[in-house]
Amino acid sequence: MAFNTIIVEDEMLSAQMLEGMIKELRPEWNILGIFDSIADTVEWLENNEHPNLIFLDIQLSDGISFSIFEKIKVESAIIFTTAYDEYAVKAFKLNSIDYILKPIKESVLQAAIEKLENIIKLVDNRQQETIDYKNILKSIKEGEVTYRKRFLVSKRDAYFAIPVEEVAYIYFESKLTYIVTFEGKQSIVNFTLDKLEEELDPAMFIRANRQAIVNLKAIHSLENYFGGKLVVKLLPQLDEKFVISRAKASVFKGWLDS
Repeated sequence: MAFNTIIVEDEMLSAQMLEGMIKELRPEWNILGIFDSIADTVEWLENNEHPNLIFLDIQLSDGISFSIFEKIKVESAIIFTTAYDEYAVKAFKLNSIDYILKPIKESVLQAAIEKLENIIKLVDNRQQETIDYKNILKSIKEGEVTYRKRFLVSKRDAYFAIPVEEVAYIYFESKLTYIVTFEGKQSIVNFTLDKLEEELDPAMFIRANRQAIVNLKAIHSLENYFGGKLVVKLLPQLDEKFVISRAKASVFKGWLDS
């Protein structure tokens, strides 16, 4: 699957490293250019067909890159890259596929690329040779991507459908993934948290840490913890402390406040 993409990054070493990783992971992709400022990016977008995807640093030499969207209608999907996480909530309100913190790890970049490819499959599962990326972007903007609506779980010799609205949180323990409803009922599902993170509506669920995905309505309160971390009190309660890392604390609070 060939993409046209550009990189917007004001640190040349970071831009070169990202370019190298993209070429390693997706050698068939076309990197059309590397730009280091808002002005250069807007000028290029005004005079060229927009690429399928833009890797966009948030803090550029001439300002915050969100202003690009105020100057021109961007017809590209975006993967944001930044050394800071305080912009995550705003980023996801734009054409965002993912939000990657620097230094960028190849595994994280790979996951972001696969996330975009999964969205494409959801939007256009007809296996056409030519994909309409404008329709994909429209789906991203308007929330038309189909998210999981229910879980089918088994109990003894019967199967039951549990609507996602009834799921308080999902956690991984001892190589098994469990869903827990607001009524406190627990069931095993045959999915990884990484897979479920892609399938669940990000307006309702958030990946809180490596072990859990949480429903917004299940969060009772947040408490400060040592080292800038947070402890989340959930309903129904977990036996163990549910800790949010310092790196994700501001993103988590911003998500709750959006």
